[in-house]
Amino acid sequence: MKIAVPIKLVPDLVEELSIDAGGTSLDYAWMRLKLNELDDHAVEEGLLLKERYGGEVAVIALDDECIDEVLFTASAKGIDRLVKVSGDPPRDINNHSLMQLFVPVLQELQPDLVITGVQAHNDLDGPIGPLLAEGLGYSYVGYVSGIAVEDGSVTVKKEFPGGLIAEMCVKLPAVLGIQAAEHPPRYIAYSKIRQAMKTALIEDCPAAAIQPTPGAVIERMFQPTAGATAEMIEGSPEIVADQLVKLFKELGIF
Repeated sequence: MKIAVPIKLVPDLVEELSIDAGGTSLDYAWMRLKLNELDDHAVEEGLLLKERYGGEVAVIALDDECIDEVLFTASAKGIDRLVKVSGDPPRDINNHSLMQLFVPVLQELQPDLVITGVQAHNDLDGPIGPLLAEGLGYSYVGYVSGIAVEDGSVTVKKEFPGGLIAEMCVKLPAVLGIQAAEHPPRYIAYSKIRQAMKTALIEDCPAAAIQPTPGAVIERMFQPTAGATAEMIEGSPEIVADQLVKLFKELGIF
């Protein structure tokens, strides 16, 4: 079985974020990017499937100054193919455009299964999974937390609100959005990553032309302004309850 895992880098929220001079994007000049957390779970799920059922796993990413280490880390974990889409794509690329870059690569790889993180904290125009499924003409299931492979299909565990779990049978080829791998992403020693840097090969794939997309357009980005401070209501429970009822009536809540 051939598995493809498209991944992307996202801003590290531990860092202080700033807005560029244009006011419509983050300032990426000194920003640290990291692998999207749920894409890391997708990589782990691909490795688990390979270990159970055999096959080949390829990781696909856009070119970036820090993407090589992410790809070599995937290789050190056991990923078979590393594919980098070149062409100097913008760091704030939206998912509709990202889909246009990933789909030609996936069509060339012809994977039986495409798995990716179900979402990222910078997904402003929809998660990448459904967009890839639409571009490839594949079925899609999101919020997946378990996969079992059968002849020509996969049985997936899909999470619903309230702790409900559903089992679905999906014919291959398909795209799955991973909510959580069955095991936490494995730790890999940096010595093994350095070894992968010497032996692993990153395949360079030219980026396709991007057509205008219906994705969200950011018109303004700004820091939120501080509002009025909170008013603390003091007194016994009866006094606090009476004050709350009075405020609710004034606000027209009831």
